Amino acid sequence: MQTLWNKGVDAAKAVEDFTVGQDRELDLRLAKYDVLGSKAHIAMLSKVGLLPVEEEKLLQAELDNILGQIERGEFVLEDIAEDIHSQVEICLTRKLGDLGKKIHSGRSRNDQVLVDLKLFMRAELQTIRDLVLNLFDKFQSLSEQYKDVILPGYTHGQIAMPSSFGMWFGAYAESLCDDMYMLGAAFRIANQNPLGSAAGYGSSFPLDRAQTTKTLGFEDLSYNSIAAQMGRGKSERAMASAIGCLASTLNKFAADCCQYMCSNFKFISFPDELTTGSSIMPHKKNPDVWEVMRAKTNRIQGSEAIISQMTANLPHGYHRDFQLLKDTLFPAIDSMKECLTMCLYMLDNIRVNDRILEGNPAYDDMFTVEEVNKMVVEGVPFRDAYRSVGIAVKEGKFKYEGSKTVAGLNHTHQGSIGNLCTEKISQKMRRAADWS
Repeated sequence: MQTLWNKGVDAAKAVEDFTVGQDRELDLRLAKYDVLGSKAHIAMLSKVGLLPVEEEKLLQAELDNILGQIERGEFVLEDIAEDIHSQVEICLTRKLGDLGKKIHSGRSRNDQVLVDLKLFMRAELQTIRDLVLNLFDKFQSLSEQYKDVILPGYTHGQIAMPSSFGMWFGAYAESLCDDMYMLGAAFRIANQNPLGSAAGYGSSFPLDRAQTTKTLGFEDLSYNSIAAQMGRGKSERAMASAIGCLASTLNKFAADCCQYMCSNFKFISFPDELTTGSSIMPHKKNPDVWEVMRAKTNRIQGSEAIISQMTANLPHGYHRDFQLLKDTLFPAIDSMKECLTMCLYMLDNIRVNDRILEGNPAYDDMFTVEEVNKMVVEGVPFRDAYRSVGIAVKEGKFKYEGSKTVAGLNHTHQGSIGNLCTEKISQKMRRAADWS
């Protein structure tokens, strides 16, 4: 295997296999960004006089050819290459001879992989942002569509107070705003240029790090070379935390859907083709999509803990431990995108029960607070009204005679079932998503 650090002594195969692991396969995800980083780096080397202009042109042209192979799906990591960095250099030296070996001047694999990862995470966060915005729009649309349909609210797993489907859908829309702020924070951490920090202590070459920052579209530099290297692990953890927060929102929604689909509730349903059946019970329509999503999102939430444990107690500087972070983060990113896409697909086909209260006296108790509030408005002290209604419930005599519609319940404050503030929530999301 060809390594960039080879000094004439080959690593034992057992050592090589153990230390490389899945890195070569995962590195293919970084191929595009490695080439883009190399293009920016050699343009800078040419500007500062470390690479003749004609040589830079030849290298840029060949890097463009490699980039084309990557985009067409033709690029592979050969068995002789240790990682994506060595594969790109192998391709260049095959075509350009010793000129291909010049691209590594002024950098280390440490800052090379850092810039690859930051460009990768930045792109993935933008993709996730767009998926979240699509899901947000769906929740908002459903919130408006079903804002007048009563949905029993539950606390402690027991019937509590009147809610609405509009409030339920709208709640998840607004929760996504918080998740978007987290994604934006992770994006800003990733959006700092580490290139030029080399192995963590800079270089005696007169590198122009401001140029590579501009070329690669980073918002700013990681200025201190040690601090730049300390970003390894921190950037991955920040992204894992952000998608973990998002996964938590989807996890709760999936759990709601599992419960609401249950025959004991029958609040929502889905077409037969989006559910599964039992091999023995012909009446079953199982919420397998939501159950698997619940499990996947729990696993995503665990990725931050794994990353934090792998990077704990490490002094500053590069350590080979960092290589394994990709094994955890990359699958979590893929799973997150998959869950967002499937959630939207399921919501496109959701069916809402708009007759939940009909003929079911079990839901009368959720109007006890309405009755208490009515008595308070009529001049009865709250504690006396509460006690009176409580006794009626206990004796089985409570019966709510008022309106059981959203309009008739007179909930008017911001965020109540009669005032969902849908546009305000949309404005909040626009602010939260304004980070690319």
